[in-house]
Amino acid sequence: MKKNLLSVFAVMVMILGLVLTASAEEGVTDTEIHIGQWGPQTGPAAPWGAVARGTDAYFKMINAEGGIHGRKLVHHYFDDAYNPAKTLAGVKQLQEDIGMFAYVSGVGTAPGLAVKDYLMERKIPWLGPSAGSRHWIQPPNKYLFNSYPLYLGDAQLLCKYGHETMGFKKFAIAYQNDDYGKQGLEGAQKQLDKYGLKLVEQIPVNVADTDMKPHIMKFKKAEAEAVLLFVGPGHVARLIGTGKAMKFNPQWFSTTTCGDHPLMMAITKGLYAGTISAAFGMMDPGAIGIGNKEDTNNPSLPLLAKYKKEAFDKFAAKEERWGMTFTAGIGYVEPFVEALKRVGRDLTREKVVAEMEKIKNFKGIMGNVSYAPFDPNDPLCRIGQQEVFLVRAEADGTSTILTDWFTTDFIPMEK
Repeated sequence: MKKNLLSVFAVMVMILGLVLTASAEEGVTDTEIHIGQWGPQTGPAAPWGAVARGTDAYFKMINAEGGIHGRKLVHHYFDDAYNPAKTLAGVKQLQEDIGMFAYVSGVGTAPGLAVKDYLMERKIPWLGPSAGSRHWIQPPNKYLFNSYPLYLGDAQLLCKYGHETMGFKKFAIAYQNDDYGKQGLEGAQKQLDKYGLKLVEQIPVNVADTDMKPHIMKFKKAEAEAVLLFVGPGHVARLIGTGKAMKFNPQWFSTTTCGDHPLMMAITKGLYAGTISAAFGMMDPGAIGIGNKEDTNNPSLPLLAKYKKEAFDKFAAKEERWGMTFTAGIGYVEPFVEALKRVGRDLTREKVVAEMEKIKNFKGIMGNVSYAPFDPNDPLCRIGQQEVFLVRAEADGTSTILTDWFTTDFIPMEK
């Protein structure tokens, strides 16, 4: 009888264990949280690969501090070479072979669009896409939380400053021939409409394009005073370099994607000096002061200084470079880490979503981040951050802060 009772007890324990295992959240164990990410470690957008490496160092720092409620963050990131087909294949492999609890960041509009539906249909949270695309919030998705200021806003502030402060009237744009570049084009046109101005030239640039001479010739013919660059780092270098060789020296303006000034100075061999770009972190106009210079290698902000010492110095590879691209990989995911902490030990995707929706005016190393309860008719419930400011690249690699934080307007897609 006693033996039979022990057998029954053993079977009940086994069944209970199977039930608990079956009901456990995907990507979560008693000691680990599995998180996925993609980013171009090779290919035309390889300079942006530092985003994923920044996230990785940040997670390692958190693990070294004890993890989150006893669990370590296990970070799985892969190289998609900025190729949407590789992004989708890599995400599917991670999800179906291992099982991620969530995805963070992920560089690029086109790569992100390739996996958005796959993730949302499976109710897998995607936090802080590394691209300022309107498609992340319109229409809003319950499981997708944006934290990158939209490219539309970059264009607004660049044109506003160029016209109202610098007095330019002849604006032109080189834009990547995809959703990223086209949203920059739209934002610029909307802002210039307010002044009764039109772009004197607008040139689409394909990712594979290498010859920039025809583009520069068109800009020169249009007598452009200011040229907005909504392209990748390689194309920025080619456009500015070709312009210099052809004696075309307008005021160059760039989006946040090329706001890592020391990196861009290295890529352009110093020709990036004087370029004005939008920014959303690594500096704070309110703390450092408009008109002051900031050496990003020696950050003034205490939280950035901590990340440099505790994440970058300890966990980045020897050949890694500290800068805005690397730290962006931290800033995009700070709200997610905050939500994980708030949830506590009983971790589920739904509870993370609920805590993300409660985040208001969260201040990490970017601007203020806020969300709201999910509303399928309100894109702003998932916008996260709408603040940017402008900085100018200096010849010594420092950046001069030109404006205070500027809250951009949301421009909805036309139906």
